Amino acid sequence: MKVKIGLLFFLLLAASVQAQEKLEVFFDFNKYDLNEVAVNQLTVWLMTHQNAEVSRIYGFCDSKGTNIYNDTLSLKRVKTVADFLKANNIPIQNDYEIRGFGEDFRQSKVQAENRKVLIVYAIKKPDFRPVPASVGLQDKINSSKSGDKIKLENINFYNMSSRIIPESQNSLYELLCALQDNPALKIEIHGHICCQLSGDINNLSVSRARSIYNYLIAKKIDRKRLSYKGFGVTKPIHPIPEKNDREQDENRRVEIMIVGK
Repeated sequence: MKVKIGLLFFLLLAASVQAQEKLEVFFDFNKYDLNEVAVNQLTVWLMTHQNAEVSRIYGFCDSKGTNIYNDTLSLKRVKTVADFLKANNIPIQNDYEIRGFGEDFRQSKVQAENRKVLIVYAIKKPDFRPVPASVGLQDKINSSKSGDKIKLENINFYNMSSRIIPESQNSLYELLCALQDNPALKIEIHGHICCQLSGDINNLSVSRARSIYNYLIAKKIDRKRLSYKGFGVTKPIHPIPEKNDREQDENRRVEIMIVGK
């Protein structure tokens, strides 16, 4: 009876989310932590879905083990994904729905396909309009030579996070267009942080540079044209500790270095 009720609920669920977009993240057998493939998948999704808002997160298991065990495991998988999204500042509706199906759903014959979390989300209408690539950054690239560094203006991140804020989309689009319009252009992306006397907590400068890299890869830029590095606080524009917010903002930056044109 439990399986029949679960299957009916799942069929109703499938019909109710057809108008929304979905992402499936898969787990290793008997695990609820994210493996490397899942982390990479979510990271690319974060870069390409800046305006996503999550409404539901559902967990599933294969048919191995007891129903009670699988119910618990599926909910742990849900929590792992929800924590990852929240840590990366993905908007989640206040009344978002979570559910662990355990093994009570229409199972695939391929067991690995049953070990998953389903993320249901909608794309909010963006509040920006792309600007032509020929303005600003393109002019700087045209007048540059190998080894020159160009600051990417108006690219900002959530506090202590590598997640890019939606307002940075214009600048990301401008960089993307510059690479599309210049097929021979090769760049190295440099991340810098501010406000720390030494070190780089959580390798934040590297993570931020990698976020730009992942965005461009997701937009079909050949990875052979791209590389990235993080410099922490080793190359500040202003001495640390900074004197004011302006100096902090100028130290906290992302640059590209022209590798070839």
